[in-house]
Amino acid sequence: MSILADKNTKVLVQGITGMQASFHVKRSIAAGTRIVAGVSPQRGGTKYGGVPVFNTVGEAVAETGASASVMFVPARFVKDAVKEAVEAELEVVVTIAYGVPIRDMLEIKAMLKGSKTVLIGPNTPGLITPEEACLGIFPENIHHPGNIGIISRSSTLTYEVVLETERAGCGQSTVIGLGDDIIVGTDFVEMLKRFHQDEKTKAVILLGKLGGTFEEAAAEYYQKLPDKKPVISYVAGTAVPFDYKMGYAGDIITRGKITAEGKKETMRRAGIIVIDNINEIHSCLQNLQACGKII
Repeated sequence: MSILADKNTKVLVQGITGMQASFHVKRSIAAGTRIVAGVSPQRGGTKYGGVPVFNTVGEAVAETGASASVMFVPARFVKDAVKEAVEAELEVVVTIAYGVPIRDMLEIKAMLKGSKTVLIGPNTPGLITPEEACLGIFPENIHHPGNIGIISRSSTLTYEVVLETERAGCGQSTVIGLGDDIIVGTDFVEMLKRFHQDEKTKAVILLGKLGGTFEEAAAEYYQKLPDKKPVISYVAGTAVPFDYKMGYAGDIITRGKITAEGKKETMRRAGIIVIDNINEIHSCLQNLQACGKII
């Protein structure tokens, strides 16, 4: 099993005719992703790379039954693209773009509230279920099927975490880049909930960073769970001094909790395994294997 996307997920690509999309769509299809449609205004009725193109998301969903979307659209068009996806009742939407205006993201968050759509991103490599579905720009060759779920707030370090699971011989169930921006579509709590419901996932790696209270919320949720899967966490930014000014609007509402050490202590109290060096992940996983917690 996996979460959010697997080999049966029908995926459409918004902005399929762009240069970046054409490159990554080919790789995604080769990795097993079931891409059934593309969306590009004024291009409806054509094909691009063998994929049928529609003018709107609604038309594409009605014709193909797509339930997920990956967006290769510029930041200024993300709000409109998400609106289309939400109105078409897509279950999963991934937006790769960085630099989406904060005001647009606030409006997007309002659209998502009460909808059936989960938004991954913006400013994310996307999500990947190895050898089944890749919605984004992950280098699929470093991923292999396994039982470790990964949730990350740091796009680049996500790849390091994947390599650590490979060193431990575990592989991944699903890897999710929540997005590097201060306002993103979803959070650690929602993904922890889904990974705990997934039978295949035996442990979760949570990669946090400075900015916002994502990690504190995850710790609060995890502490209250009656049946916990092991969670290993690493927080990037340990070297940043306490009085460092991040410049993130989100830090205004963090009540002074802006240090990596503060986040780590909160998670430790919740029962999460917190490491100080990302290279410790594989040894932690090996210890869990030795204890029989990862089979």
